[in-house]
Amino acid sequence: MDELVLVLNANFEPMNLCNMRRAVGLVLAGKAALVVNGRGVIQTVSKTFPRPSVIRLESMIQHPRIRVKLTRREIFRRDNYTCQYCGKQGANLTIDHVQPRHLGGAYTWTNLVTACQTCNHRKGGRRLEDARMFLLHAPHEPPASAVYIFGRHLQDNMEWEPFIVGW
Repeated sequence: MDELVLVLNANFEPMNLCNMRRAVGLVLAGKAALVVNGRGVIQTVSKTFPRPSVIRLESMIQHPRIRVKLTRREIFRRDNYTCQYCGKQGANLTIDHVQPRHLGGAYTWTNLVTACQTCNHRKGGRRLEDARMFLLHAPHEPPASAVYIFGRHLQDNMEWEPFIVGW
């Protein structure tokens, strides 16, 4: 019952993910309709219910544009788990402030990059120019597209692809 279900707005725009229990509750309450059932059925004592993979809300919900949250995991994901100074990929990665915080650097998408421990230690609390280091890619805020937000779940839920890729 903890499998993820893609929730679409009334205009088929991807909105959110919820667990199967919540999705079945929305469908039974008449607040959502089943769009794709790619997982079989739920058998109760007296009834059989389809196990939804994609549901669509019956009424249009106005919601603010989704933005990607600034978290450690999302910074690693944006930088493809690669050190932005030397290009090394691996498990021992850290977060580095391009403009150090003690020199006025903020906690923003454009000031945070993925760095290996060696490069982060080498740079220390200095500016890039002072440390004579260069970034492979300029940091930026990732796009808030449905493919970026929900795309990491596509491997396990291929039936979502037509709804995610179209937005």
